[in-house]
Amino acid sequence: MKGESQPPKWATRLLHWFCASHLVNDLEGDLLELFAQRVRKHGLRQARQRYVRDVFSLMRPFAFKKEPERYPKPVFSPPAMIRNYLKIAFRNLAKHKMFSFINVMGLSAGMTACFLIALYVHFELTYDAFNKKADRIYRVATDVQTNSETLRYSISPWAMASNMQNDFPEMEACARVRKEEMLFRKGDLKFVEENAVLADSTLFEVFDFKLLNGNPKTALMTPLSIVLTETSAQKYFGNKDPMGQTLLWGDQGELVTVTGVMQDPPVNSQIKGDMFVSMSTYTAHRDKNIEQEWGSFGATAFVLLKPGTDPATMEKKFPAFLQNHAGKMMAEQQMQIRMLLEPLRDIYLHSTRPADESGNINNVYVFSAVALFIMLIACINFVNLTTARSVERAREVGVRKAVGAARSTLARQFLAESIMMCVIAFLISVILSAALIPLFNELAGKSVSKGIIAELPFVAILLVAALLIGLLAGIYPAFVLSSFEPVKVLKGRFTTSAKGVMLRKGLVTVQFTISITMIIATIVVYTQLDFMRSHDLGFSKNQTLVIQSGVGRERDVFEASIMDLAGVRSATASAAVPGGLNPQAFSKLENKRGEMQAANLDVYRVDFDFITQYGLKIVAGRSFSKKFATDSTRALVINEAAAKMLGYATPGEAVGKQFDQWDRQGTIIGVVKNFHFKSLQENIKPLTFRLIDFWNGKLLSVQVDGKNVKQTLSAIENKWRTMHPDQPFSYYFLDEFYDRQYRADERFEALFLNFAVLAIFISCLGLLGLASYSTVQRTKEIGVRKVMGASAASIVTLLSGDFLQLIGIAFIIAAPLAWFAMDRWLDSFAYKTDIHLWTFIVAALLSALVALLTISFQSIRAALINPVKSLRSE
Repeated sequence: MKGESQPPKWATRLLHWFCASHLVNDLEGDLLELFAQRVRKHGLRQARQRYVRDVFSLMRPFAFKKEPERYPKPVFSPPAMIRNYLKIAFRNLAKHKMFSFINVMGLSAGMTACFLIALYVHFELTYDAFNKKADRIYRVATDVQTNSETLRYSISPWAMASNMQNDFPEMEACARVRKEEMLFRKGDLKFVEENAVLADSTLFEVFDFKLLNGNPKTALMTPLSIVLTETSAQKYFGNKDPMGQTLLWGDQGELVTVTGVMQDPPVNSQIKGDMFVSMSTYTAHRDKNIEQEWGSFGATAFVLLKPGTDPATMEKKFPAFLQNHAGKMMAEQQMQIRMLLEPLRDIYLHSTRPADESGNINNVYVFSAVALFIMLIACINFVNLTTARSVERAREVGVRKAVGAARSTLARQFLAESIMMCVIAFLISVILSAALIPLFNELAGKSVSKGIIAELPFVAILLVAALLIGLLAGIYPAFVLSSFEPVKVLKGRFTTSAKGVMLRKGLVTVQFTISITMIIATIVVYTQLDFMRSHDLGFSKNQTLVIQSGVGRERDVFEASIMDLAGVRSATASAAVPGGLNPQAFSKLENKRGEMQAANLDVYRVDFDFITQYGLKIVAGRSFSKKFATDSTRALVINEAAAKMLGYATPGEAVGKQFDQWDRQGTIIGVVKNFHFKSLQENIKPLTFRLIDFWNGKLLSVQVDGKNVKQTLSAIENKWRTMHPDQPFSYYFLDEFYDRQYRADERFEALFLNFAVLAIFISCLGLLGLASYSTVQRTKEIGVRKVMGASAASIVTLLSGDFLQLIGIAFIIAAPLAWFAMDRWLDSFAYKTDIHLWTFIVAALLSALVALLTISFQSIRAALINPVKSLRSE
């Protein structure tokens, strides 16, 4: 070939540079043949271009040179070894399907439970954590001490906030909030908002609520201004801009102007509200003198301290501050006020003062322990089943060791299997968690999580935990299995050691100790809640409808209009009902020594029929009566606790004694038997009854016939809509309203029950695996026994007896532990049930029954098998 007809030399050199030596000659020859043909057919220029393109097209992996290897590649290079580990692990999983299923399902269930509980615990522990300045925010709580009692308030005097701002330069800002039920109207829309909040203009300075529209410094500055959340703005104004729009507020229909729109508060915030009305609407518009009152408590105050301020040092200044501003008032009213600062992050879980929303740190501890126990049970299953299978894998270990496998290699093999199983369990757990989060939110009664996508950090932690569990749970089986002596196992003289058997029995005992403890705890929680639901409260709450009916003549006219309805038995008005909030009044009552004893007493403002309709028993004196004109202004009824507080030995001694309360002076006319106007978690406190004024008593309790409740309710609603077309018909049933105090306990019961069932399920999975394994190992023994005349029943008893003994030992350990823990839990209730003996008997029988059902299938199947087959199999 002439020089000018040759392909580009640089392309040929490139081919020799990258192409493998055993291919380069053949490929170059082919390219040259093609080049020659193309020269003849297409010309030199095009042939050279195609030659270059063909060279570049050969730059593929198959043609590249490879680094010569100086030494032969070992049979087990790390990647190959890992592939080998995984391959054998998969084969073992597939070969032993039942054991694999039990292990993976147990781990998956345990991981899922831990994941969900971790979300719950994290949710509870991060209340108010969204506030970046949370470490400098404190709630100003107060203790009010009189000669009769010490009241622990989470609210503070109205006059406190403004005076603190003047006297404490270390305070950066102070914001007060007060949650109220308010009526709002816009056109045909009318809602009674239960989550309306009165708030100071400094709300957005103290807390990190995000204001989307409006000026955070002035949005709540002026009276009759309101900030809506995104949800409430959408509710009232749809897609229109709400800024500058107005709503009708309250019964008087005053105009409030929208001055801001904020992002919905986080779910785990103590301050939850849909509508935030400026505090000045109350302090400068409705009650202009309230800011001067030290004896009136109404709002919760939060202070933001300047960086570096020591709250303890600030608290030491409070006594002088109070003496300076409220000393005269405290002396006159024979009371002492003590102020203290509670860190914002501690309020939800650690404060025992009244709050709209509070948690329980003990519940957090309990569920954390439950999560650990469930995970422990799942890990015990894994270790138990793996070591139990040691005999089956003994020959494999012997062969591997005989051909040169080191102990460390075998240990890695078994660890790889363990970790792989945990990874599979992790994947299943993530799928289960994603599916169960909505149900878990419903069960917990709060939006603990928005979904698995929002919890990716927890998923990553779960993956790390899965790998760690796989490593830790696999260490013992790995070293047990890899320690077998090849000579013994290949000669068939290998048997499981006594230590191994004892270990498995010990682990099964631990599993069922935890499960039985949880069974007993669940029964105690259920009996306590049943006790609270069925306990005689001392008043009648059934078939009672409570309607927000307004006050004064408006209420009286409505009451009179429904009394003729067929299903209405009676009606009575009051300012509070059992289970709800009621005010406390500074009062002076004549005690046994004839002195006017000061106390802050709970007050029920009621009409003449309240005591009768609610079934309260008069134990001394009389109830209110229209026959006595002075009852409206000069009569007071107290409960037995109040009489006891005053030092009277019998209720009758209190009748006729003097009282002074909220501008009324007169005599005590009667004493009612104690009744539970609060939940059974609280002791019955001293309570006073006085007749309502014309401006209060907006709750109308209507006792209806239980036969036609729907029709009666519909008839009452029609009456309401006819008389008040511009106001919503708002009502609730008293029994449901009262029982909602126990919702947190009911949710605790439901969560505990579900996790207890899960713990038992996982324990039974392990027991099932061990029973199955034990049956297989004793096949020959069973065959011999049957040939010798043993009955099926005796075989079942033999196989079940060992496990039932373990359950019995577990019960002996669990019973005192459970009693101790649940006795402490019950101490948090003022009224509690006893821990009965039957609780332990039921737990013992239930655990034995569940265990027996779990292992009976394997035992019966082994007992019924033909002994010829059993012996042939050996």
